[in-house]
Amino acid sequence: MQKTSTLLVVALALLTLATTTSAKSDAGIVDIPVFTDIPNIREQRPLLANTKIYAQIKGCISKVETVLNITFRLTEHPCIFDDRILQSIAENPAQQQNASINNVLVVVSKLYTCNNGLIALLPDKEKTAEGLAATPEPKHPMKENKHPLSPTTNPIASVKEDGIYEIEVLITPVPSQAQFSAVVHIEFLGPHGFISAIDWPFLPFYLIMCIVYVIFGIIWLFVSFAQWRDLLRIQFWIGGVILLGMLEKAFFYAEYQTLTNTGVAVQHAELVAEFVSCAKRTLARMLVIIMSLGFGIVKPRLGPMLHRVVGVGTLYFVLACVESYLRITNVKSDRSELLVASIPLAVLDTGICWWIFTSLVQTTRTLRLRRNMVKLSLYRHFTNTLIFAVIASVIFMLFALRLRRTENCTPGWRDIWIDTGFWHILFSVLLLVIMILWRPTNNNQRYAFTPLLDNPEDEDEEDEEDQFVADAYGVKMRGQNGTPKTSTATRNATTTEEDDLRWVEENIPSSMVDPALPVLDSDEEIINTKFEVSKMQ
Repeated sequence: MQKTSTLLVVALALLTLATTTSAKSDAGIVDIPVFTDIPNIREQRPLLANTKIYAQIKGCISKVETVLNITFRLTEHPCIFDDRILQSIAENPAQQQNASINNVLVVVSKLYTCNNGLIALLPDKEKTAEGLAATPEPKHPMKENKHPLSPTTNPIASVKEDGIYEIEVLITPVPSQAQFSAVVHIEFLGPHGFISAIDWPFLPFYLIMCIVYVIFGIIWLFVSFAQWRDLLRIQFWIGGVILLGMLEKAFFYAEYQTLTNTGVAVQHAELVAEFVSCAKRTLARMLVIIMSLGFGIVKPRLGPMLHRVVGVGTLYFVLACVESYLRITNVKSDRSELLVASIPLAVLDTGICWWIFTSLVQTTRTLRLRRNMVKLSLYRHFTNTLIFAVIASVIFMLFALRLRRTENCTPGWRDIWIDTGFWHILFSVLLLVIMILWRPTNNNQRYAFTPLLDNPEDEDEEDEEDQFVADAYGVKMRGQNGTPKTSTATRNATTTEEDDLRWVEENIPSSMVDPALPVLDSDEEIINTKFEVSKMQ
């Protein structure tokens, strides 16, 4: 069994190291400053079909009268290339003409005056490429509140198919020595709003998960209220995990809904959602730890182990919050600090997994020795559930390896959300199983700790104390019914010799007993004897 638990912990360790959470969301509206030294911008991202692209130049400032030659180019790529590959394509004419890796759809080039006003980039119908519709496009529903003649309601380009697109804005001042500064404003307005193509599946996913947790909460609240007299302390922990899970899904749904409507993610809202998620994961790990330790089932209290559980939970929460903060605030190209924060979290998670399975093995062994089949069946189901989670996780990890190999290319980027959604679904399944196993019922107390059945150590201590009294006074202790009081090992023995001695005691008259032997038949005499012994100590 120890070997099996070790293999499970190794699998969970690999799982912890391979698991990643969702990265920072792509904004639907970006503002990129440009000036004389850096006059060009490049934005690359996956887009859904029928996504409209709006481009504007804001706040153009120049000390002298300057004309800007602005070129807008929309290109389709099979994969998300890094800057080094894009620069290589731009410098190689043969690769530029290769439509399989660099399919130019739209090129718009016009002259504009830099006059500190708004410059709306509009399509040039005479130079429209195949990817842009020649007829006027209908206004997007989210643009209907603007004036019909406003130039900002007209997109410069739109895409007809799902894919990975690169937007380039090249600005050349005339004269070339002129100094200028401006802000390039680009909007990606898709069929579902400003939310990016990668993040779009999370919106309905978190809505469904939020409804699932609300159902979990209502069911758990109802059954807990029906059996409120017999609730176990561990069932309150389960209710706390359900509550935090409900809040987590609600915060994430609100975050993506805001991104859909406004195009800009609220950083503080993202951090609050991540911190609530960290609190849920912390409480869930603490719950599984105390379950594996047998709290409320095998042990009435955790004792000194409680400080270890709280300490590990606090450390995990701090490391998870640091990792989430760096993941939200750092740019995608800078992953060094995030890696430094992720490694300690993975090591701690591995230690927690080892603690859970070793404690679970010890608790199962204790229940097997006590022959408590009801509680042993409960923990066997719990162990099988964790084993199922490990197997399902390892299988998904193998699938994720293929998924991550193609996540930067079409059509692999459409399935990126599965890498995050799977862990939420698996956690919900585990929570559902825990709710079923530890549900409040009419026979709730059969799983609770009972001193007479689950604490034989107290019984042994009492036997040792009685034996000390007998040795000190040279007497033989008797119970309340006049029969000799025996230890736990003696009561379990059923040899013929003991039966013969018991028959002699029950059938020989007490008058034949040596009168010099004191017989303690009353409870008061037993108490007094123990009191005298305690004074001697």
